[in-house]
Amino acid sequence: MKQVNLFKTGLAVICMLAGTVAQACEVCNQNQPKILRGITHGGGPQSNWDYFVVIAMVIITVYTLYATIRCFLKPQHEGKYNNIKNAILNQQ
Repeated sequence: MKQVNLFKTGLAVICMLAGTVAQACEVCNQNQPKILRGITHGGGPQSNWDYFVVIAMVIITVYTLYATIRCFLKPQHEGKYNNIKNAILNQQ
């Protein structure tokens, strides 16, 4: 029971810290476009190509995450010994 309470407390502290750090300051809020206000720091995007690049990176990242999880959960091995990891064991 103590470990569960410690885990919940730690998770709550991390969420609170992430919530306070993720908020942008007032100067950054004025420099950002309407859709990004309150989320990011720094100067806003310089052109519409910046949005395209970010969207492309998000799509690639989400697909990579999906493919990685799919490979971990359901590996596609043809046979028990037909695996690259066993190539050094079968010196044929």
